[in-house]
Amino acid sequence: MEQNYLVFSGTATQYLTEKICASLGVPQGKINITKFADGEFSVSYEESIRGRDIFLVQSTFPPTDNLMELLLMIDAAKRASARTINAVIPYFGWARQDRKDKPRVAIGAKLVADMLSVAGVNRVITMDLHADQEQGFFDVPVDHLYASSVMLPYIKSLRLENLVIAAPDVGGSKRASAYAKYFDCPLVLCNKTRPRPNEVGSMQVIGDVTGADVVLIDDMVDTAGTITKAANLMIESGARSVRAVASHCVMSGPASERVQASQLTEIVFTDSIPYSNRCAKVKQLTIADLIAETIRRVVENQSISSQYLI
Repeated sequence: MEQNYLVFSGTATQYLTEKICASLGVPQGKINITKFADGEFSVSYEESIRGRDIFLVQSTFPPTDNLMELLLMIDAAKRASARTINAVIPYFGWARQDRKDKPRVAIGAKLVADMLSVAGVNRVITMDLHADQEQGFFDVPVDHLYASSVMLPYIKSLRLENLVIAAPDVGGSKRASAYAKYFDCPLVLCNKTRPRPNEVGSMQVIGDVTGADVVLIDDMVDTAGTITKAANLMIESGARSVRAVASHCVMSGPASERVQASQLTEIVFTDSIPYSNRCAKVKQLTIADLIAETIRRVVENQSISSQYLI
C-alpha cells in the first residue's frame, strides 16, 4: 500500500528532517534545489506527489533564502497537485516583528504569514512563537508546539535542590510562570530597560534568589545580552547556580563569547536552528521526536494538544 504522506526538507533544516524521518520510520522525500551563479535557485520534486499529503520542513532563520526556498517548495507542490501542503517551521523567522511598537514600521510576522498563505500552504506546524497571538496572523490551521515537552524532562533530570524559575524580562513572565507552576517552585523576574534593539540598559531582580539554583526561561537567545546579564545579576544577588533554557538558538554576533564569559553553568536549546559556533556551555536537545509525533497525529487526525506537558 502506497504511503499517503511524504516528508521533504529545505536546505537549512536537512539535519533535523533526517532525524524526523528516522523517528517516523519513513524515507525522506526526494527534492532537488538548484542554485544558479547569480544566487537565484529553483525547486523541483523528484518523485510524484499528486494526491499526497506532504510535509515541508524548513526553519526560516536568516538569510532570507531560507524563507524564499520554503515559498518555492510550497508553490511547486501546489502546481504538482499535492493533496495538502503542510509547512513545518520549527523556528518562525520575523516573529519579533509582531506589532507596531513605533510609527511607520512593518509587521513582518503578518507579512510572512500572508506570503505562506498566498504560496498555497494548507497548514503550519511551528514551535514557540515569540507571541502566542501570532497564530491569528494565519488564515490556515496552525499547530503551535512547545519546547517545554523536551525542556521540562531535562530540567527534572538535573535534580536541582533549591530550584527557582526566572524570566529574564517581564515579557517572558507567562512562559516562566508555567514552568514554575509545573515544578511548584518560586518564580522571580528581571525588569530591564532596552534603549534600542539588541542592547540592554539597566536590570533589576524582582524576588529572592539567595542560595537558589536558578533556571532562566526564554523563547530565543539572539546576541545573549539579556540572558547573560540576567545570569550575572542572579549570582550577584546570591544565587548558587544559574542555567538557562531557550527554544531557539539564534546566537548571532558576540553571543557565544558572552555565554562563555558569563556566570551561566550551561544554556540549553532545541535544535530548531543549527548551531555551528561551538561553545562549551551550549547544549542542544532534539525536537525530532516531537515533530514526528505531531506529523503522525496530523496524518491520522488525532489530537495534537494531548502531547503537551504544560
